[in-house]
Amino acid sequence: MTAAMIDGKQIAKDMRSRLTEQVAERKRLGKAVPGLATVLVGEDPASQVYVRSKHKACEQLGITSFSHVLPASTPQEELVELVDSLNGDPKVHGILVQLPLPAGFDEEEVLLEVSVKKDVDGFHPINIGKLAQKGRTPSFIPCTPAGVIELLRSTGISMEGKSAVVLGRSNIVGMPVALLLVKENATVTICHSRSYNLPDLTRGADILVACVGKAEMVRGDWVKPGAVVIDVGINRVDDPSAEKGHRLVGDVAFDEVREVASAITPVPGGVGPMTIAMLMQNTLRAAELAD
Repeated sequence: MTAAMIDGKQIAKDMRSRLTEQVAERKRLGKAVPGLATVLVGEDPASQVYVRSKHKACEQLGITSFSHVLPASTPQEELVELVDSLNGDPKVHGILVQLPLPAGFDEEEVLLEVSVKKDVDGFHPINIGKLAQKGRTPSFIPCTPAGVIELLRSTGISMEGKSAVVLGRSNIVGMPVALLLVKENATVTICHSRSYNLPDLTRGADILVACVGKAEMVRGDWVKPGAVVIDVGINRVDDPSAEKGHRLVGDVAFDEVREVASAITPVPGGVGPMTIAMLMQNTLRAAELAD
């Protein structure tokens, strides 16, 4: 068996095409153009790349973007004041504070300051709390976990009644994606680096979501034959044969697992493109909530 590829690039492209049409329709009707404000503190190269990609996506979709770049020496109070001012700006529908913040900042205080109605990252404790409660609907769902669910839906993979294993328990991916799978009526197990008998746990999964942040941790014999594998990890490993001296791999040993699974996401080109597509969808939703 060789797994079918779940093409996140194409699914994200289709989503962005639909979103572009919806934004254009808002403009035609004279409604406010969705606006996304990003806040980048410090000079972390990866964060700079992520923020640039978000502004590029806004430009392609017709969404207005506002960039705020602050030095790492910025006082906490000044950052909180900036977020508060963006909360009151009617042109800004979504606020994204790029994480992680540099050492010394209180991330929780900053995230609490973001208006629940502008929390397009979905990290506000109220939105996460609603996600965890049966019968409650958060204003926004975290982008990467939402992208995982959209990949499964778009590929026609049913989650209801399935055994789903989430490898990883981060606030950004692991915990929210587990909650979303519960809402899809899957039976969910959350495991992590300290779980006993990890291969036994992952072998029980009909759907395996790997988001532990360790390169190629999940081997072929960790996977149930015919399982669907979603690889959220992005890890840089040395490779002298590569042009840049390194290559990107996921948390899954792709070549091994593709021979066991029924469907798998590649890295790159799987979950990654979905994250920004879901952010754009959340920004449009924020504008609709403000109408």
